[in-house]
Amino acid sequence: MEPPKSLSLPWKTRIIVWFLNTLMNLITRKDGTVNRRLLKLLLSRNPPSSKPINGVKSYDVVVDPTRNLWFRVFVPTQYAVKDLPVMVFFHGGGFVLGSPDVKLYDDVCRRFAGELPAVVVSVDYRLAPEHRHPAQHDDGFDVLKFLDVEGNRSEWLPENANISRCFIAGDSAGGHIAHFVSQRASKFKFQQLQVTGLVMIQPFFGGEERTDSELRINGSSSIISLRQTDWFWNAFMPLGEPYNRDHPVINVSGPNALDISKMDFPTTMVVVAGFDILRDWQIRYYQWLKTSGKEAYLVDYQNRFHGFYVFSELPESDQCILEIKDFIHKVLNKTISDAIFM
Repeated sequence: MEPPKSLSLPWKTRIIVWFLNTLMNLITRKDGTVNRRLLKLLLSRNPPSSKPINGVKSYDVVVDPTRNLWFRVFVPTQYAVKDLPVMVFFHGGGFVLGSPDVKLYDDVCRRFAGELPAVVVSVDYRLAPEHRHPAQHDDGFDVLKFLDVEGNRSEWLPENANISRCFIAGDSAGGHIAHFVSQRASKFKFQQLQVTGLVMIQPFFGGEERTDSELRINGSSSIISLRQTDWFWNAFMPLGEPYNRDHPVINVSGPNALDISKMDFPTTMVVVAGFDILRDWQIRYYQWLKTSGKEAYLVDYQNRFHGFYVFSELPESDQCILEIKDFIHKVLNKTISDAIFM
């Protein structure tokens, strides 16, 4: 089904989308660097909260101070005696901006923790272009290995956090990272941690081809443009290594894609939107998972845009979180059922 021809947004949302799009253009310089000083001035940040806010407390944990690798833990206080899954979350931002303490992501992870419910681990990975691929994938995977160590788990996660029920999630560039971290995890022998499912919220993939959604939506009310996505790939990929956008790190499901058919890849949920220029790449990713023999589900919000789910005033934001909740319950129930009948 074709998405609607025009995007309808409340004024508040439209203003925030305009601000974020303008911010992207202001901080990404033509020489390939980022204006970090301006970014620091314009982005609102939230401190961790030992006192629960909306039923969720939070605190920060340092994994490796030498590379400033840390994460923020969100713990729902009303489920203190309930066995909870752990969601390891990677924020978006084109690999170049964002952090667990940025208000948008602090708010959304708090909602995840309280509404799913789950213990959420929001990762502050290193940013490009100062740190290029594979730094972001390395940081994400190292957080999984950190959580797998019993001493770290018992010290930094609540007692009711069950890391044998671990879901990896991310939006946009964070979805890209989530895919590759899950891919690495499927080949690694953890002691306790088990990646049970993967939540891909409008993941950032691309390719040499200019797809229909890229050409049709570019320059409209989309939160990102083709100029920006090309800039992000150039900032992300290693210097001095020639590449085109069909590189398997960018075009994950393209002509040079890794064969994952024999890999123990987790059950995956892919969220797409009608007014997202990345829509066609995300749908191709979902189809690639299916043709690779993997269990995957597609959730399509026809009248929404890239990053819509962080805007709590939109009804589809609540709906998306409910869809993620249903997905997690479905995967966990299937896991329990399979264990009983093995």
